Amino acid sequence: MTVDASTRLNDVNIEAVGGLVAAVQADPAKAQTTWAAHVAWDGGFSSEARIRKFAAIPSDEPAALGGGDTAPNPVEQLLAALGNCLAVGYAANATVAGIRLDNLRIDVKGDLDLHVFLGLAQGHAGFESITATVSIETDASREQLEELHAKVQSSSPVGHTLRNAVPLDVTLA
Repeated sequence: MTVDASTRLNDVNIEAVGGLVAAVQADPAKAQTTWAAHVAWDGGFSSEARIRKFAAIPSDEPAALGGGDTAPNPVEQLLAALGNCLAVGYAANATVAGIRLDNLRIDVKGDLDLHVFLGLAQGHAGFESITATVSIETDASREQLEELHAKVQSSSPVGHTLRNAVPLDVTLA
């Protein structure tokens, strides 16, 4: 089953998504977007990110890493970004496919060796592995869920960014 543009399923505004798809099909240049965050240090290991018009998103390190443990740390926020991106993908693609989602949960975790971060070794300072476990409650068939899962994995911007090396340029102003 597919959903027409006037239908609202999973609380997704499919009309808005359809409008964006149509606009990009009519003018491929509209698919090129730039996203930004502006981070200000607050002292210690605390900082906050400002994104568009939203309230600042705080960041801090756990006490064991010398922080005040007042907010999630950057690596936790990265895991959350992946989970949130996957949730959007499941909601959007399920809606387009006519699949009602009764409940969606994504548990994300990553393994990180602190040796490089702490200056005790040279090498890779990032996650060694990240896993996400997706739990969906729905009346859709297992085959429909497998198709949905494949579609989400193949189209997740954050998932693709983490799976593939992307150019990163950090400059000092």
